[in-house]
Amino acid sequence: MAIISINKKIFEKEIGKLDEKMQERIAMFGTPIETINEQELQLEIFPNRPDMLSYHGFKRAFLGFLGKKTGLISYKINKPEKNYRVTVDSSVNSIRPYTVCAIVKNLKFDSEKIKEIIDVQEKIHFTLGRKRKKLAIGIYPLEKIKLPITFKALEPDKIKFRPLESEREMSGLEILQKHPAGKEYAHLLAGKVKFPVFIDAENKILSMPPVINSDLTGKITQETKDVFIECSGFDWAALNKCLNIITTTLADMGGEIYQMEVKYKRTYLTPDLAPEKMKINLDDANKLLGLELKEKEIKNLLEKMGHNYSKGIVEIPAWRVDVLHEVDLIEDIAIAYGYENFTPEIPEISTIGQESQTEIIKRKISEILTGLNFLELSNFHLTKKPDQFAKMGLNEKNSKEVLEIENSKTDYNILRKDLSHYALKILSENVDVEYPQKIFETGRVFCVSEKTNEISESEKLCLAITPGNFTEAKQVIEYLFKMMDLNIKIDEPDIQQDAPVHFIEGRTAKIIFEGKTIGYLGEIHPKILSNWRIKMPVSLCEISLEDIFEKLGTD
Repeated sequence: MAIISINKKIFEKEIGKLDEKMQERIAMFGTPIETINEQELQLEIFPNRPDMLSYHGFKRAFLGFLGKKTGLISYKINKPEKNYRVTVDSSVNSIRPYTVCAIVKNLKFDSEKIKEIIDVQEKIHFTLGRKRKKLAIGIYPLEKIKLPITFKALEPDKIKFRPLESEREMSGLEILQKHPAGKEYAHLLAGKVKFPVFIDAENKILSMPPVINSDLTGKITQETKDVFIECSGFDWAALNKCLNIITTTLADMGGEIYQMEVKYKRTYLTPDLAPEKMKINLDDANKLLGLELKEKEIKNLLEKMGHNYSKGIVEIPAWRVDVLHEVDLIEDIAIAYGYENFTPEIPEISTIGQESQTEIIKRKISEILTGLNFLELSNFHLTKKPDQFAKMGLNEKNSKEVLEIENSKTDYNILRKDLSHYALKILSENVDVEYPQKIFETGRVFCVSEKTNEISESEKLCLAITPGNFTEAKQVIEYLFKMMDLNIKIDEPDIQQDAPVHFIEGRTAKIIFEGKTIGYLGEIHPKILSNWRIKMPVSLCEISLEDIFEKLGTD
């Protein structure tokens, strides 16, 4: 959750008087007031709405909610002028592969607007950008840049420029070792042979993303009239949304948006503010909300949330990152309708609740493992193909047992078939956290039969230890079953091919329960650790819980 600060006088001049009724409307909009005084008010902005991380972004959305400026706001996009071009060199492919760019002209900056732009930039870095890991933003005074621009990767000793807030020129490596921002974000470039840079037509380095801008070309002032904007990172869709948020914020400040040609193997024009279109079913909306809204009412409510509506089709603003499904549009209808206007009802049924036997068993497993200082995880049922296959040493082309989501809005587009890859993913994202690390998860996995094409679901348990070895994992799983008063046998796999490929041969065992193999434990192969960039050895165990449920449920 992020906090934005808004000048109270500006708010009351451009939106309305901050009386008790207005404060209630702000809360009902889903942006509760953190503090308010004579000078400013601070609002909480939830992570799903990065488009409201600036005053102008909040104002645009809130005026619609108040009914003062409804419907989809249209921005004029000017075509690229001469040399409005960024060439993306193939050298960045394995380092920071994507960038999208824009130019905004005829701005009139003052201290308030400069502070707002810096604030929204840093808040997007922290939220949508995952602390600059997923994406980073650069904003530069255009008058100090010679177009066109190149985005490429260079050896650290060939990168020389004076970074922001520095009195001297530094090399790429010196920035990571000596500059405050460099030291803070050095881990994002750790292990890279080359570092990414933006270079203008006069060979001046504009920045070394995601770390720092040049002091010469990367600092806007009140004299700045035109700016060049770049967003670089790993997620093409997120980068485009980010650029749309920044450019529309600057346009709301009075700027004029110009597209740029971004040249990969093919050329893209960015930004693209064309609205996304999505169907909405009125019966679904009314059923989910418990209302009886007419089509005209739904149209008015959607337009209060900044959308356009016509004949079952909703046009969604290009800067909204949170609308992924029809349900998200129905949530917008609920917000516009007003949660305070819903009437609570007691269902006309009488039931007695009881905890299911499977949940009792899972809770007992959780209590035992947390007692051994394990930390419990809860991951998505959806996962990414590279995480499920390539990073685990598997070829996704040979797997026909995976269930893929059609028209997925993100790269989380398949249902997970195991828990092991998620355990390694979590460890890979915490390589700089204190060791030892012990984690576990009980959760559902999915598989589709190659023969019958039927989908099956099952519950599994996965636990991982780093630094860990075979013996530690074996001791934990034996203790777990002993505490559950169950007997297991741990034996060598009949043939190594039966064991998961992510284990080291000879450091793997199968777990047998009631005469049936329910899973495997072992040490993760160095190649797999390298795929995940995990620094320490990992021991891991994954078992099916279905036979355990059946055994304990009948005892």
